[in-house]
Amino acid sequence: MALTPRNTHRDLAYFFLGLIIAFSISGIFLNHRQTWNPRRYTYAVREIQLSPLLKEQVTDSFVTAFTAEQKIEDALRRFSVDDKNMLRISYTMNDVSIDLATGTGKIETYRTTPILGQMTKLHIDTSKWWIYYSDVFGLAMLTIALTGMFIEKGKNSFWSRGWWLALLGMVFPLIFLFLLS
Repeated sequence: MALTPRNTHRDLAYFFLGLIIAFSISGIFLNHRQTWNPRRYTYAVREIQLSPLLKEQVTDSFVTAFTAEQKIEDALRRFSVDDKNMLRISYTMNDVSIDLATGTGKIETYRTTPILGQMTKLHIDTSKWWIYYSDVFGLAMLTIALTGMFIEKGKNSFWSRGWWLALLGMVFPLIFLFLLS
């Protein structure tokens, strides 16, 4: 088989097809993660009732005791009391909100959506080997783009028709980047 732009374009696209699809789908979900995050969606909500608390009673030791008492086996991220006297405790896969005046609250437990949650991890994983593979993938996408420029001949070639579409494709994201953000 000859090493032509068409063959290179085709074979790299076939090889990276699974990753291209995974990146496309997970990228769409990550764009909308404020609405629905496949890495962290509500799985269960449990209502709780504590004795009313004062803001001054909310300390590291209180949160540690609360975590043990509620049998939350999760890493604590942070906690705070907001302007409305609501205690918010954030764990990796749980969120707690408690009205200090009444002691009523809830514990929301999250889980990762199977497959979609793992696919979104591809965008944020920082392991050494994944970074190397992502670099190879980036170079492959660049190669696919460049070889795609030389596949078509004649009136539909890159130099006859494709260059202005490519230019438009580069300008369009810049409009969003500079003017709309």
